[in-house]
Amino acid sequence: MISLNKISKHYGGEYLFKDLSLRIGDRERIAIVGSNGAGKSTLMKVMVGEIEHDEGELAASSANTVGYLPQDGVHHTGRTLLDEARHAFDDILELHDRVERLTAEIARLSANGGADSPAVHRKVEELGEVQHQLEHREGYNIETRVAMVLSGLGFKEEEFTRMTDTFSGGWQMRIALAKLLLQEPTILLLDEPTNHLDLESLEWLEDYLQTYEGSIVLVSHDRVFLDNLVERTIEISMGKATEYAGNYTEYLIQKEERMEQLQAAFERQQQFIKQTTRFVERFRYKATKARQVQSRVKALEKMDRIEMEDEEGSISFDFPDPPSAGKIVMTVERIRKAYGDNEVFRDVSMQVERGDRIAFLGVNGSGKSTLARILAGIEPYQDGERRPGHNVIVGYYAQHQADEMPGHKTVLQTLDDIATGDVRKHIRTLLGCFLFSGDDVFKKVAVLSGGEKSRLALAKMLLTPANFLILDEPTNHLDIRSKAVLQDALLRFNGSYLIVSHDRDFLEPLLNKVYDFHEGEFRLTLGTVSDYMRKRQEEKDAEAVRTGKRGTDGAALEKRSTTHKDKDRKREEAERRQQRYKLLKPLKNKAQRMEAAIEKLEQRKTEVEAALGDSETYKNEQLAKELNAEYAELAEKLKSSYTDWEYTLAEMERLEEEG
Repeated sequence: MISLNKISKHYGGEYLFKDLSLRIGDRERIAIVGSNGAGKSTLMKVMVGEIEHDEGELAASSANTVGYLPQDGVHHTGRTLLDEARHAFDDILELHDRVERLTAEIARLSANGGADSPAVHRKVEELGEVQHQLEHREGYNIETRVAMVLSGLGFKEEEFTRMTDTFSGGWQMRIALAKLLLQEPTILLLDEPTNHLDLESLEWLEDYLQTYEGSIVLVSHDRVFLDNLVERTIEISMGKATEYAGNYTEYLIQKEERMEQLQAAFERQQQFIKQTTRFVERFRYKATKARQVQSRVKALEKMDRIEMEDEEGSISFDFPDPPSAGKIVMTVERIRKAYGDNEVFRDVSMQVERGDRIAFLGVNGSGKSTLARILAGIEPYQDGERRPGHNVIVGYYAQHQADEMPGHKTVLQTLDDIATGDVRKHIRTLLGCFLFSGDDVFKKVAVLSGGEKSRLALAKMLLTPANFLILDEPTNHLDIRSKAVLQDALLRFNGSYLIVSHDRDFLEPLLNKVYDFHEGEFRLTLGTVSDYMRKRQEEKDAEAVRTGKRGTDGAALEKRSTTHKDKDRKREEAERRQQRYKLLKPLKNKAQRMEAAIEKLEQRKTEVEAALGDSETYKNEQLAKELNAEYAELAEKLKSSYTDWEYTLAEMERLEEEG
């Protein structure tokens, strides 16, 4: 359907990718992966003709229709939402025109070269494809289909008559996605389609794409989304494309095996180069060895040098050690929030305890970010009470903070201004975690893109010691590698945190509580995102049975329920294989550090007890007072340390039991 043969693209003399070949066939499910800046989005734009490639060949079947969703920059004006969505069906007229043109072409070719000529067979086959598209496109009631897709992507029925100009940027991208799904192109190219979706819309899109008749090519940083959809994974790295069979998790396993083989080959080659170079240098000027020297020099010149990628697993960072908070970190009771006549929520109550790892989930507009800001102390509310706990220091991140950083400072200066102690030695490493490398750290904040500013704001917040982190969509502008770094740091974090996000893979190992807004209720689910999704699916199935939908559509319900269960099972198996070691290792390291710290505290406590038991101590009143104060502080620290240590051991035991 689309064939790329040795495609190259370069900017300023440097290749973004070179000699890249790729074929997209019928009903393909392909993921294009790679670090930020590798060229994934550029490759998509080359495929749809938005950007010209510099070298190579690109061929596409004339029977194709290609739909492309960029990451951002789409804006709709001048129509209602419903009219804009209906506009997606304008292509039906074009399909009718193509049928007429192909029919005429077949008649002409048949008259000139006979009905059995290869050219006629090709045109007949193409006509069949176009007629199939036309039958499929006209086989639905347009109004019903438009309403179904718009509702699936989170639009309310009362918004259908709203002008598209009034929707925000994220909802504009949903409109663009809805139109693409309604157009049903034979090839669907989606660049980060989940960025602007809440969890419910994301699940709907996943289910929809699983039965999509055309081919799908995805760029996404949502691992679960990729695992549930794709069957081939193309990695772009160091200007080359490498193909792997299977979904994202299977790609990681295969890549690890490939990297081990490549590392062994690299070491063998380096050893050969070293030995050959030594021979050349030793016998360069010896006449009897001239032929052998020349032979080895030519061998070195012709050698295809193996290049190794940067070791991704070596990058990590830790939050600054926060002061210990009280057992109750934050309490809100009967909070009511409204903007004028628009009441967002009322009577919301919750309590955050030390060690809590919480996510806020729910549809966009339900109040997740608003409640997060209230908890952070930066959003006023009409009724209720907010009570921070003892010694609580809140660290808050949201994307809008990116606009508050001084534009005249460099990226490096922005962090250096707030870093203290040993953290200052690791600023460049932290910036590397958030995709600022090389000369990027000397860019002025004013010239950064929106995504770069958001990443810098997140890095800045993480440098400030806090024992209660509130993170609103922290992964929106991070690639998979950077998300893993942040995830690992949160696993090692000693405080509490609350995250507003729909990124299932990021959230899954981090949580012990999930809160969601659902039909006016603020509900708590203990456990992970998987536990929450399983519970919600059970509620949906039970509601379908209760309302009698099972009787009229029992087979569909059964199939949907089975599909969800299969998806959950496969996802959980893949995640357990991939993450078990990943989760246990930092917990074991953390427990060891805690045990060492506890041992030091106990040793010092014993020393202080001995001093307090010595009558000579009390001859110095100031010393006795200081020792008594230190003893009380040590006892409190030990109590807190034992609590955290026991919690860590319990987490390790839970993971071991779950396998």
